[in-house]
Amino acid sequence: MLKIYNTLTRRLEPFRPLDPENVRMYVCGMTVYDMCHIGHARVLVVFDVVFRYLRHLYGPEHVTYVRNITDIDDKIIQRANERHLDIDTLTARYIEEMHRDAEALNVLPPTFEPRATRHMADIIEMIQTLLDKGYAYQADNGDIYYDVSRFEHYGRLSGKKPEDLRAGARVAVDEAKADPLDFVLWKAAKPGEPSWDSPWGPGRPGWHIECSAMSTHCLGHHFDIHGGGLDLQFPHHENEIAQSEAATGEPFVNVWMHVGFVRVDEEKMSKSLGNFFTIREVTARYPPEVLRYFILTSQYRSPLNYSDVQLDNAKGALTTLYTALRGIEPAGGANLDDPLARKFLAALDDDFNTPEALAVLFELAHGINRVRDSDAQEASRLGGLLTRLGGLLGLLYQDPEAFLRGGPSAGGLSDEEIEAQIAKRNEARKNRDFAESDRIRDALREQGVILEDGPEGTTWRRE
Repeated sequence: MLKIYNTLTRRLEPFRPLDPENVRMYVCGMTVYDMCHIGHARVLVVFDVVFRYLRHLYGPEHVTYVRNITDIDDKIIQRANERHLDIDTLTARYIEEMHRDAEALNVLPPTFEPRATRHMADIIEMIQTLLDKGYAYQADNGDIYYDVSRFEHYGRLSGKKPEDLRAGARVAVDEAKADPLDFVLWKAAKPGEPSWDSPWGPGRPGWHIECSAMSTHCLGHHFDIHGGGLDLQFPHHENEIAQSEAATGEPFVNVWMHVGFVRVDEEKMSKSLGNFFTIREVTARYPPEVLRYFILTSQYRSPLNYSDVQLDNAKGALTTLYTALRGIEPAGGANLDDPLARKFLAALDDDFNTPEALAVLFELAHGINRVRDSDAQEASRLGGLLTRLGGLLGLLYQDPEAFLRGGPSAGGLSDEEIEAQIAKRNEARKNRDFAESDRIRDALREQGVILEDGPEGTTWRRE
């Protein structure tokens, strides 16, 4: 049975969906004002694996995955002003770039991808409900704030006590809120900023209310899983709970999942620290599947330490798996009652333990290599199981030759040039000119091309 660590209860719990015929998950997506970095990639890939596995368990037609887009906030406005663009032009560009990155990483599209600016009516309606119920107030400056003191369970998700937060908080002189912990639901319009009409005058929503309105619109008041990066646990997700449960009068989410930080030199990778690498920068040097594999080498709640060494290791590991699949025809209809399949699924059932699941893929690869030359049928069966299980992680979706040969780096040999050199080497071997044969092999190796001689001829891969 699938068990998930629930941030809300701080324990591993059996996953019991509210309705097995309608499993629902919401994940906080990107704020689209810049290119996605590796921290974003980790969130995309982790919840893609969760989505794939839930589809496996309950059937694709019974799982709804919502990943939102924040397309209006302070950072977007600032970036648009810096570049002398309107926010629609800016956000459209980065939404397109985000989709390109997700597709490169083999991330399945979510069922729904709501954008904040397209749910303004839902946002305004929820704010009005909070005002009507006495959970919100309009300040003298026209902004509308959520009154944290009215919500009894504030701090439950993060484990923070309101009195401790309040003791360490500071309120700027120009802030009109009544309590340091109160947070903005609606910002009154300022000159030159985009705004929408509302019952309280023109303005725009605060960040937290956007996700509450979009998630409940798409999934209902009470749903199964809410996820995001660990940095969102407080205050974003804490505030979502407070405003959603106050507005609906119902529990908001059963299971909260949070993805650990990506770290560089023992510091969290983030745009604010300036130590981030974009997905596009990394995938210019490594195949996107290598980045995906690297992300899955760490259990999703643990920190993930980024380095070129780790990416090189990931590339080597994927090369091993694809080499095992090379030259065999994987059988269809993989039997998931196989002991190794059960071991793999047990790893994913244990809070999506992808490192353990990856280890099973290597057991299968070693099995293929043992029987490749002696039992083609068994090699085909194991190959089918390897590709089937790899698919649950979004891996091993390429033709092995395509992955192993890759593409030429700048100044590297093209496929045609490599094939021409192999033809010359074969001719030298035919003429028993082994010195020339070795020279060509060594020259290709120096240029990052590895030759492998076998019963059916010479194959090659880029190092």
